[in-house]
Amino acid sequence: MPALIRGGSRQAAAPRAKAAKVRTTRARAPARSSASNAPAKIKAASRVGLTAGAALAIAGAVVALGLVTVLATGGRWRTAEARAFAAADQRLAGLGFRVTSVQLQGVSAMARDDILRAAGLRRNDPILGVNLDALRRRIEQVGWVKSAQVVRLLPDTLVIAISERTPTAVWQHNGRTLVVDDQGQGIKEADPVRFADLPLVVGEGANQSAAEILPLLRARPQLMSRMDALVRVDDRRWDIRLKDGGLIQLPAAGAESALIQLDQLDQKARILELGFARIDLRDPDLVAVRPKDGGAAAQPAAGA
Repeated sequence: MPALIRGGSRQAAAPRAKAAKVRTTRARAPARSSASNAPAKIKAASRVGLTAGAALAIAGAVVALGLVTVLATGGRWRTAEARAFAAADQRLAGLGFRVTSVQLQGVSAMARDDILRAAGLRRNDPILGVNLDALRRRIEQVGWVKSAQVVRLLPDTLVIAISERTPTAVWQHNGRTLVVDDQGQGIKEADPVRFADLPLVVGEGANQSAAEILPLLRARPQLMSRMDALVRVDDRRWDIRLKDGGLIQLPAAGAESALIQLDQLDQKARILELGFARIDLRDPDLVAVRPKDGGAAAQPAAGA
């Protein structure tokens, strides 16, 4: 049987450049935020002396410059074009189009720093020079993130809306311990030590199959409170290892029916409190129990 060891270590985050001011909000979609912030952004553009029409004119000039560069430089156009766009971004940044605020939506306090570190944004970077697709891909590499959306609100704000993974269990396999969500996906940045209250699932395939058994156990708080770990056997069935050292063996099919049998036995005979070494529920017609003192196994009929 696999060793059941909780624990892990955390690595200190490396220092990073001064980040843009961050506000964490809980709005569901960035599009709604865009609408609510539009009047403020128009006023902000006016304060820096650049109207929306002027900004479009500058962007058009940059595109025209890129086309001229293609015709004039031949094979060297990519480098020249990149320089031209960078120069235009810097010019617009000088007019106020720079990153001064990053708004995070749907982000927990635990995931916030990991997401900002992956984003790699710095205060006063040219906001038009930020590649939104590349930024989104970097953020979605973070284990906490299921999906991300990034919106640019001119002249100075980036909105990052996150669909975040919810820690569901701690998975242990091949000497590795990892926090996983309800789909079995690992959250590599989550420290297992900080999630000691989550169920421990052990063995190959336990991370993927835990979502099926855990709701059944959560519906039985007394059993859940006695459970030390769920052990996946041959990636087809579960053993419930109890804190007192006892073992409850569930069948490969019909785990819920087996747990109902256990409920009935516990109500009539307080079988969990008696502290058996093993309760075998794999046979739907027979429940076998083994006392802790090494005595002969008892085999009460199901429901008796």
